[in-house]
Amino acid sequence: MVLCGAACGAGSSGKGGAAGKGGMTGSAGETGAGAGTTGAPGSATGGEPGAGAGATGEAGTTGSVPDASTTTGPDASANPDGAVSDAGLLSNVNSDGDGDVTIGPNYTQAPELSTVAGVPKGTVTMFAMKSTDSKLYPGITGAYTRNVWVYVPTQYVPGTPAPFILAQDGQDYVQRLPPVLDNMIAGKRVPVMVAIMANSGGGNDKGSERGLEYDTVSDRFLMFVQAELLPKAAATANVVLTTDPNARATMGGSSGGAAAFTLGWFGPDSFRRILTYSGTYVNQESPVDPMVPHGAWEYHEHLIAAADPKPLRVWLEAGQNDYNANDPETTYHNFKMANQRTFAALTAKGYHTRFEYALGAQHNDGKVVGATLPEALEWLWRGVPIK
Repeated sequence: MVLCGAACGAGSSGKGGAAGKGGMTGSAGETGAGAGTTGAPGSATGGEPGAGAGATGEAGTTGSVPDASTTTGPDASANPDGAVSDAGLLSNVNSDGDGDVTIGPNYTQAPELSTVAGVPKGTVTMFAMKSTDSKLYPGITGAYTRNVWVYVPTQYVPGTPAPFILAQDGQDYVQRLPPVLDNMIAGKRVPVMVAIMANSGGGNDKGSERGLEYDTVSDRFLMFVQAELLPKAAATANVVLTTDPNARATMGGSSGGAAAFTLGWFGPDSFRRILTYSGTYVNQESPVDPMVPHGAWEYHEHLIAAADPKPLRVWLEAGQNDYNANDPETTYHNFKMANQRTFAALTAKGYHTRFEYALGAQHNDGKVVGATLPEALEWLWRGVPIK
């Protein structure tokens, strides 16, 4: 498995990225599927671009997973600074699908996001959680209400423990995950699973409720999920959620992605499958914890390397034009660099991990989410029996 190339450049611009001898030939995209449907709404997460495209999907003329270039990838050893040119497109994926791959710059919505006639359609139940009922997050800027949606597939057998995936910033996925899971469960590509799509307490960045929940590097959010969110979701939707950590996944974009990783990092006996888009592996924690002064930047800077490997499976994505993509390391806020380095740190410790570098993509880009979500879920759930 390669440790560098398109996935672990220390720099943010490609000053040394000529095509090199070390890259492998990129794989061709698959034949496109049918016309896209109306995109999900954009994010309501306070200033960050939403994962939702918010526009009508394009007709599927190319593969739902964009083509990787046939250009060979840059040889990281020839670039002592670790910077990678975007012209050097890399596809270094082993037989388990682990590794790094460059995709884009054109993206087509995956056909699995469209409703298909004859495919059983699950139900979605919505409920609200009031801050006044929370012991862990009563509200740092005043009272708030957290909306939560629970998807239950038609194939779920009442009373049986169900695998599930928890999505942060649930409004970004409530129009995406249900049709994707309907299609992929029916096709026996993922287990019969529940999806819990939960919003944060609101706001964005430092000093906000969302920032406190998602960007804090501690087990506090895990405690909230276990003690307050999951019991309420299970009771409301009348489902039994599995306690098997191998059958519990979590995902999110931006700070929601950092929260997903934090759930697994501090709770490997609770969550072991993690999917992040433009994860906020940067210094955005507030209030500052002197034990982790650089916030989530500490994951790739120190924590992953210093800890014994955990039984986690981690899928990551970052865009070429992600937030602060050209900023120096000293800002601790370059999202592209942070995701590249998180992948490199995980790879160096032997984790099952995959990194997709999206050419032409912005932060938490809805076009990339729409193109890659099915393949990401399929990779994420490898090893779990499908009945």
